[in-house]
Amino acid sequence: RSATRCRMEEIKVTPMSTEEAEKSLGISSWGQWGCPVSKFDWEYSDKETAYVLKGHVIVTPTGKWASCKPAEIKAGDLCVFPDGMTCIWDVKEAIEKKYSFS
Repeated sequence: RSATRCRMEEIKVTPMSTEEAEKSLGISSWGQWGCPVSKFDWEYSDKETAYVLKGHVIVTPTGKWASCKPAEIKAGDLCVFPDGMTCIWDVKEAIEKKYSFS
């Protein structure tokens, strides 16, 4: 793998307690989504902020985002996915997340 630097916005992952995510972001009012162990392509049509309640996934940017580093995301992580990013979701343990678009 080349040392090419990502020219696009990276996926941001911040460990955070559920209590802190609720207090600072009000995640209980967000939409909820989940999926079983699987692997699929995804494209973000907007910036998404998500809080993972359960599970484990590796999100690998693709296309013009391919130079960005993959993100390992697990329960207790707050993540921000950039608008327009294409990626592969490799769900290792069934995921349950709260999400909000901006």
